[in-house]
Amino acid sequence: MPVDADGADGSDLSPAARRLYAFAVERYAFTAAEATTALGARAGAAVKELAAAHLLQRAPGDGPERWTAVAPRAAAARALAPLALLVRETHDEMDRLRGRLEALVPAYEAGTAHRDDGGAGRLELVTDLGAVRGLIAELVAGCEHELLTSQPGGGRPQETLEEAVGRDESLLARGVRMRTIYQHTARYSRPTAAYVERVTALGAQVRTLGDGLMRMLIFDARTGLMSVPDRQGAALLVREPSVVHFMTAAFERSWPAARPFPTTVSPESARSLSDELRQTIVRLLSEGLEDKVIARRLGMSERTCQRHIAEIMRAVGAKSRFQAGYLLSAAAAGRPGEEPGTGCPS
Repeated sequence: MPVDADGADGSDLSPAARRLYAFAVERYAFTAAEATTALGARAGAAVKELAAAHLLQRAPGDGPERWTAVAPRAAAARALAPLALLVRETHDEMDRLRGRLEALVPAYEAGTAHRDDGGAGRLELVTDLGAVRGLIAELVAGCEHELLTSQPGGGRPQETLEEAVGRDESLLARGVRMRTIYQHTARYSRPTAAYVERVTALGAQVRTLGDGLMRMLIFDARTGLMSVPDRQGAALLVREPSVVHFMTAAFERSWPAARPFPTTVSPESARSLSDELRQTIVRLLSEGLEDKVIARRLGMSERTCQRHIAEIMRAVGAKSRFQAGYLLSAAAAGRPGEEPGTGCPS
């Protein structure tokens, strides 16, 4: 629909203007007086409205002022011309800005390549979340061979997945390999499962593990990014080869033990995962860890973790966490004369 000078589209035309436009398209040209005779007193205002919307134009020739109808697509082209010019100018300015900044890439890469071997600049703490996101986008865009990601904490937030999916699909479309490890609890997150389905369709490999993950990303085995304990939203940028090698080795040790991430979880798989999670909780409980620490380690809510712990305590006949931890430790150590669930000599 055509757009007028004030930005109103054709759907905002008054009934009088619509009637006048229908009147106009049936004849080559007409005067305002002819329109008034045919449509009434509001025809004069309707002429101004249609002219402002570029749907009427003055007809050539001498004599009384005459008007002729303009095709809607032609009216739209006239109305949109200033906006189209603004868009072109904006794109040109974007290209100029991109060119000015990209001209600095060789200097940046040369400088980072010649940093001293003492390690200065090879570890960089980034504390602003926006800067971390921008850094990830930059590193993904420059990744050429393989991206490794380890993401503990269960299902990922919807906002994070929406930001990541387009970026990761572009990475995979370039032929870059991508392997990711989540925790088992991520399988029960619908947004995470939907994201996994999209990226695996393009060749990404995604697996899950119960415990022992550190949050990190590794780009081409050259650059790493890891989370910082007790610093929400902060990250440590790692360019030191020895540290990046350690991060890569930690990922590769976890990968064979991890299970492929299915986009749907069968009842049998759910029971198997639930049993494995409980076994992990038993181990962490026997180590004396608190509920909130166990929940964080396994990527689940504290309430869900407490429910599992209560079931485990009932199973071993413990009346307190301390007793449960003792019984579980004894069972794990295979102490003679003790049976799980009694705490007494046999």
